[in-house]
Amino acid sequence: MVNYVHLNSADFSAIYGDNMADYIQTALYDLHISLGAKMVPFAGYEMPVQYPTGVMKEHIHTRNEVGLFDVSHMGQVIIKPKNGNLSDIAASLEKLIPIDIIDLPKYHQRYGFLTNKHGGIIDDLMVSNQGDHLFLVINAGCKKTDVEHLRDNLDDNCELELLENRSLIALQGPKAEKVLSKFSNQIIDMFFMDTLKVQLQGFEVWISRSGYTGEDGFEISIPNDNIIEFTEQLLEIEDVLPIGLGARDSLRLEAGLCLYGHDIDQNSSPTEAGLNWAISKKRRASGTRSGNFLGSERILNEISNGTDIKRVGIVPIGRAPMREGVELFKDRNDTIPIGKVTSGGFGPIVERAISMGYLDTRYTKVNTKIFAEIRGKRMEAVVTSLPFTKLNFKRSN
Repeated sequence: MVNYVHLNSADFSAIYGDNMADYIQTALYDLHISLGAKMVPFAGYEMPVQYPTGVMKEHIHTRNEVGLFDVSHMGQVIIKPKNGNLSDIAASLEKLIPIDIIDLPKYHQRYGFLTNKHGGIIDDLMVSNQGDHLFLVINAGCKKTDVEHLRDNLDDNCELELLENRSLIALQGPKAEKVLSKFSNQIIDMFFMDTLKVQLQGFEVWISRSGYTGEDGFEISIPNDNIIEFTEQLLEIEDVLPIGLGARDSLRLEAGLCLYGHDIDQNSSPTEAGLNWAISKKRRASGTRSGNFLGSERILNEISNGTDIKRVGIVPIGRAPMREGVELFKDRNDTIPIGKVTSGGFGPIVERAISMGYLDTRYTKVNTKIFAEIRGKRMEAVVTSLPFTKLNFKRSN
C-alpha cells in the first residue's frame, strides 16, 4: 500500500539517494530492524517508511487506536539567556518569528515559522516556554539552515544548543492519553499545546500534547540512553503499533497539514499557505508589537490585501490521485496553468484521493471545478476546504 501515499519508498530514494551508508541512524534503528521495518533515506537519516502491518493499516490504526512514531530526526534546540532574563531572548526570537513569544505562558508551546527578509518560510516549527529557556522543535531537513540562521540573527545574550543526546517519539491517536497515563497520570491534565517535564523511571522526559496527524497525542523527548527501553514498554501495550513515515505523511495530508519543502518553502508566504491563524494578533498591523520581524512588510501587506495564490484542498472527481507537480487548469482546453499540486495521495479514512496545492486566488472558492493534467489527460477536480478529516485535539473549554 506504500504507493498510495505521497512519500513512498521510491519517492524517498529519488529525493535523497540510495546509499544508506551516508545517512544517520537514530537510537531506535536496531529496534526498527527487529520490528521488520522497511528503512529508507530521509532528510539525512535512515528512517522506517513502513512496518509489516503496511501503510494503510498503520494509518487506520493511528486514527482508531494509538500509533508510535520515531521522529528523532527532528531537531531539538534550546535557547538560553546568558543574563538569566528569558524575556530578552523571547524578544530577540520575535524578530525572526511572527508569533507572540514574549507573552507565551510557561509550559506552553506555539506553532510558528522562521521567515526570511522576503517574507518566505525558512522552516515551520514549535517553540515552548520552559521557564528558564525556550525549546524549539525544527524540521530535520532544515536543521543546518535553521541553526545557522538563528546564530546569525539572535542577540548576543542568546545561547543556542542543538541537542544530540535526546531522541523524540510521537504517540498519536484517540487512546494516546490512556496509554501514556500508565507511566504518568500528570498528562491527563494536559491540553493541546501544553508541555510537561516529568521524571519517569529515573530519567527526565519532556512531553508536549501535540503532533502531526490531526489526532490527540504527545511528542516525547527522552535521553538516548533510555529511549529503547521506554519505547519497548510502549509497544508492549496492546493498543500501540509502530508507524512509519508513509502513514505519517498520509495522516498529515488528511489533516491538511503542510510538509516543509513541498507545501511550504522559502518562496511561499504564510498568507499564501493559509497559515495566517498562526500569526499572533500582537504581531499584526494593529497589534501592540506589530511587525519587527523578517519579511513583515510583505506578510502584513498580504494579511490586509490578500495574495495572488492560495493553498487549498483539492478532490478529484475520479479515483486517480493527483500527486505533487500536477498542473491545474480552469477548463479542459486552456493552456495556461492556474496552479499546481504540492501534496497528493490516497486518504484511507476519507476513502478517496486527496490533494493540496496552490491556485490562483480567483479559483479558490470551495466547490469550484478545475482540471488536473494527468498523463496528458485533463481530469476533473473540485476545490474543497481543509482539513479533509476532523481534527481531534484535546482543547480546554
